[in-house]
Amino acid sequence: MTTYIALLRGINVGGHKKFTKAQQLEMLSGLGYDNTKVYLHTGNWIFETSEREEAIAQHISEAIQAQFGWKLPILVLPLSEIETIFQDCPFSEEKKKNSYFIILSEQPNEAFVKEVALIQYSNEEVVIKDRCIYFYSANGYGRTTFNMNRYEKKLNVQATSRNYNTMTTIIGMAG
Repeated sequence: MTTYIALLRGINVGGHKKFTKAQQLEMLSGLGYDNTKVYLHTGNWIFETSEREEAIAQHISEAIQAQFGWKLPILVLPLSEIETIFQDCPFSEEKKKNSYFIILSEQPNEAFVKEVALIQYSNEEVVIKDRCIYFYSANGYGRTTFNMNRYEKKLNVQATSRNYNTMTTIIGMAG
């Protein structure tokens, strides 16, 4: 059995796509996964299974579509990969605590990464490494120029963002 983290994007945001924590836990258990946990109500799922990542994402996607009719980006990674992404943050510990980890559906094409690396904003740092965009803003995330959707399009990947506290909590809950 492997411990996985599923990151759902776009639920319970601004009153849209309401999906309670209880419903999420019920769905996870109904899919036959073991040691299921949900952090917050925004789609941070922790569970164990012997299924492969692609099959897990497919099963979760189909269950959500059947129950709610929604098609959501769902990223599934083994705990070990989430831990590596967190540990590989290129920022100082102080900046890391105020950083966002934009997890990518796959490692983007190197040519796209080079093109996107040219985008610069004052008081903001963006580093793309493997399956993560590490983002830090000196002014705080609420006042940033950074736009995740723009990066998704330019890198031709799907993405979902989690802050430092969420990353540390889901790693702790899974470990």
